[in-house]
Amino acid sequence: MPAENKLEQAPLAAPEKPPIGQQIETAPEAILEKKNENIPAKKKEKKQETPSVNVHPAAASSLNDDYQRRRLAAIDDVLSEGLDQVFLKMDPQTQRRFKEEGEKTASKINLLLNKAKVGVSKIIVLIKRWLGLVPGANKFFLEQEAKIKADKILKIKKSL
Repeated sequence: MPAENKLEQAPLAAPEKPPIGQQIETAPEAILEKKNENIPAKKKEKKQETPSVNVHPAAASSLNDDYQRRRLAAIDDVLSEGLDQVFLKMDPQTQRRFKEEGEKTASKINLLLNKAKVGVSKIIVLIKRWLGLVPGANKFFLEQEAKIKADKILKIKKSL
């Protein structure tokens, strides 16, 4: 035990400095750089090649346009679903206005669905505002229909 106490009490020596004039060991990075100098240039420039898909910009645009049109038609179908009798009971001027507002609402919802995070409440507000054009509509009916239609529209986003 006395020997162990002496070891614990001995001061630690400072790291040795190389004498002046002797070469200091180089860092591992410097050694790697020297090794890389001997490698031919072709091996240094080796890149990971990723396969690229050559899609003509016009073709990509037409695919996106086709998708947008199909989704807009599906949204329009969901919005008009179940409103046939209500629409036929309206006078021609109100019918025209209701139809125009419905198309605007469908296009706005289509734009909202382009985003990664879809605001369901915004879709419900748009649908309620559009259904509010129905003369004599009950506010509970509007709320219920808007929620049902919003759920169906979100299913469209997932399915298409």
